[in-house]
Amino acid sequence: MSLTEKLQSVFVIIAILIGLMLGQIKWVEENAVSLIVPSLMVMLYGVFLNIPLNRLGQAFQNYKMTGLILGMNFIWTPVFVWGLGAIFLRDSPDLWVGLIMLMVTPCTDWYLIFTGIAKGNVALATAFLPWNMILQVVLLPVYLLVFVGKLVQIDTAIFLESIALVLVVPMLLAFIAKWLIPKVNGFWREIPLKIAAGQTLFLCLAITAVFASQGQTLIQRPDVLLKMLPLILIFYVITFLLTQVISRFGNFSYEDFACFSCTTLARNSPLALAIATSVFPDRPLITLVLAIEPLIELPVMVLVSQLLLFLRRKGRYSQMEK
Repeated sequence: MSLTEKLQSVFVIIAILIGLMLGQIKWVEENAVSLIVPSLMVMLYGVFLNIPLNRLGQAFQNYKMTGLILGMNFIWTPVFVWGLGAIFLRDSPDLWVGLIMLMVTPCTDWYLIFTGIAKGNVALATAFLPWNMILQVVLLPVYLLVFVGKLVQIDTAIFLESIALVLVVPMLLAFIAKWLIPKVNGFWREIPLKIAAGQTLFLCLAITAVFASQGQTLIQRPDVLLKMLPLILIFYVITFLLTQVISRFGNFSYEDFACFSCTTLARNSPLALAIATSVFPDRPLITLVLAIEPLIELPVMVLVSQLLLFLRRKGRYSQMEK
């Protein structure tokens, strides 16, 4: 990973602070929203371009781990967060929708950083990256129709248009660029690679725009953070404990256990943020839930990586060591 990617979490926090400050300017607050979707489209183009499709088969070299991770990410998590919302957010459908959209999109970038910090199996974690990305692109529209469609009204035309614009267009452009890059030289070869290298910049630009446009809503509705914080923490605690139980019964090595934990805990709010901004432009609370998630996830993932190292040092999971 490049230095920029390793420091992505720091840049995200800086982007949030800048957005909150710029949001105090009326003109910026009113117009910042127009930057969100274009910035996220460019960011997603970079993500799709960097997907190591040649590693798709590597994940199935460890079919047991692959099945468990995919099952946790795409079956357990959607059902679990739906249940959390049904219990705690029945009277707040927008927050419920935000929670679902946040949690059904597994992370495709910085979970590798935390796996590395925890001295986990980074090679195995990297092999899951293309699967996490491809399956969430395919399944997110399904989750929206199955889970979210029961909570808020979804305009089918806007929904399909948003999926095409935000997901399909960047993905097609990335695959076309991936096909063309080996066939061209010099200046033209560098253009798509330079754009892809700037994905952190465009992510931060989008986050700045979100907080600039929604900062007043956050200030006026501090209860949003207070309502979401315990639910997100419940997800992390239960999922982390579940990975420990599964790892014990599966007799995983420590490295695989750390990989399993980080891969199933980290979420990918930028993808959900792009869809939420397009499909629900008149429901700012949904966007706000997705925007504040990094404020919670980053310290939690730092804590998780240190807890994993603590368990490793104490020999609590010595049977998992290679």
